[in-house]
Amino acid sequence: MHSVTSLKRITLAGLLAGALTLTAPGVAFADWPPSSGTQGRTEQSGSASGGTLTSRVTFSGSVRGSGTSSSVRPVTNWTPPACWYEPRSAEDFARYVEDMYTETVNTPGQHSYAKTSVGMFRNEYKDGTYKNYNLDIKDEGNWWVAVVDEDRWMEPAAQACNKQPFWVENGDAPPVDNAVSPQILAELAYNRIQLPSTEVTLAPQGTTKVNLATWAWLDDAKFKEVSVTASLNIAGLNIQATTTAKPVALRIEPGTPDATTYPGSGICRANADGSVGEPYARGKAERTPPCGVKYLRSSGKGTFNLRATVTWQISWTGTGNPQPTGLPDGTFGNDQAVTVEEIQSVNR
Repeated sequence: MHSVTSLKRITLAGLLAGALTLTAPGVAFADWPPSSGTQGRTEQSGSASGGTLTSRVTFSGSVRGSGTSSSVRPVTNWTPPACWYEPRSAEDFARYVEDMYTETVNTPGQHSYAKTSVGMFRNEYKDGTYKNYNLDIKDEGNWWVAVVDEDRWMEPAAQACNKQPFWVENGDAPPVDNAVSPQILAELAYNRIQLPSTEVTLAPQGTTKVNLATWAWLDDAKFKEVSVTASLNIAGLNIQATTTAKPVALRIEPGTPDATTYPGSGICRANADGSVGEPYARGKAERTPPCGVKYLRSSGKGTFNLRATVTWQISWTGTGNPQPTGLPDGTFGNDQAVTVEEIQSVNR
């Protein structure tokens, strides 16, 4: 069985073999195969090594680990970009192409078509349309290359950045729609946010009774705003954006139609401190919980799957004076098992 890394290299070889002209689609010549490394929770970054360019965007804050599923699920049919364009210095670009060329032609068993294709690509930037990777005018501009989200490199959307590396003079705007910007960084940060697990505290815990109001709440110490900052500082470009998620509501779905929620909509709005609901305490038994559920029948020998979903309001700020395009709110939820028993009566 091939590893993920080897599969990416096979993909690269296949794309090179099939790309006998420089107009071939795909991002193989720019940034494939992307690195499959995983960084820690507080910071992730890309690097250039071994003939492979990855994104140089770094993330800090409440960052989920690379390769894990996204914690935030947009409430609309929206996804952050799977690919975009970033600048590279002439030195970096030259090093990348030469490393890729050397690796391809020296790989045992590599098909001649792949060697021919990568050779054509190298010649285009070394001795063709461009001369020596523009190293002689390296202070006058930068190369811009396509990069892909390392978690989404197999998605069709990752193939959308199909423009071959191109030169942009200082002061000129890259002639592509998805050149990296504070907006794109904000969208990438959105996709990296790690949210706390959504398990509500119930009273009574674990097992409740039919027709007994069960209180539900989320701890204010756990449910606070969380943020991720995405930054890019390379080739004279220094931009960043911070995306923030704020809990605004909790939706409770009892797992059965034979139940009453509090409030009736099942949506509990967040308090000013970020908490949801109110902890149960002795003396509140006769009160209606501000957030909770009452089951109208028992769960028998099984359980009901109570679904608790938090809605997170998303906002962002960025470098300079951007006019932020709003990002959709996100949701994140979990199921938890609830046992409901009949209240036992005593016959005399």
